[in-house]
Amino acid sequence: MTERKNVHKLKKSSAYSYSVTIPKEIVEKYKWREKQKLVVKDKGHGKVEIHDWRRK
Repeated sequence: MTERKNVHKLKKSSAYSYSVTIPKEIVEKYKWREKQKLVVKDKGHGKVEIHDWRRK
């Protein structure tokens, strides 16, 4: 993927949350599905980590 293709706008979803679009290639690479639960972690310094939610 080119660098330009990885640039996405942050969109306001509601009064309390925002959303960003994840490219189809990334979703297919990790075999994510619609409505799948994902964990979003703030890693600091402008970095965010997204990974599968796994029940313990």
